[in-house]
Amino acid sequence: MARDAEGTAPIRAMAGLSDSDHGHGREDIARRLDRAGGGGAGHLKDFVYGAIDGAVTTFAIVAGVQGAGFSPGIILALGTANVLADGFSMAASNYSGTKAERDDMERLRAVEERHIELYPEGEREELRQILQAKGLEGEVLDQAVAAIAQNRGAWVQMMLVDEYGLNPRIPDPRKAALATFAAFLAAGMVPLLPFAIGLNGAFGLSILSTAATFFAIGALKSRWSLSPWWRSGLETLLIGGMAASIAYLVGSMFRGG
Repeated sequence: MARDAEGTAPIRAMAGLSDSDHGHGREDIARRLDRAGGGGAGHLKDFVYGAIDGAVTTFAIVAGVQGAGFSPGIILALGTANVLADGFSMAASNYSGTKAERDDMERLRAVEERHIELYPEGEREELRQILQAKGLEGEVLDQAVAAIAQNRGAWVQMMLVDEYGLNPRIPDPRKAALATFAAFLAAGMVPLLPFAIGLNGAFGLSILSTAATFFAIGALKSRWSLSPWWRSGLETLLIGGMAASIAYLVGSMFRGG
């Protein structure tokens, strides 16, 4: 078994910890904290949200149009329009929402900077009460207040997190939008591929490929959750299957006599 820098790999294995459990050696901790503090948040939510919505909405169109009895050409036209237009709409919405969060954080940062300048004692008392709520007291509390108050950036950041409840790692709006659109496009094209290639039994193949996509997204998502991969995959498959079934039934109601 390969050992890490601190020789803790065998210990983690005996404790039943997986490879995804991070190491606790000095260098492991330094690298992890450096990555965490080196930029905005990750884009897991953007990828998962975009991929699931892309597959669900596009296949819902495929199922609805198929249920109504229209030609594969119409399915392909409407599905492609959905992938591009709805994907762009989602990306733009995600950009606007994320940017609003960042703008609000910068507004509150300016407020706190001004308050520290105008009301330093009041802000120090706020800092003291925040640290007290974290369990500090006595001389340790006094030292912590003094140390943080000497670092304006750390002081303001603590106020943003503990006074306003903000996430200190809001992602870059442009990267969030791009992640959403890319995931939507990739997953949304899957239900359309059998029609685009002109395969026989395109609708059946679309069902199978989309179901596999739903399951794969859910299984991948389990890497960042406590659910087993198969349970997360089945859960996502169930959500997508329900949406597609509703669309197919609605489309069937408009099938020509």
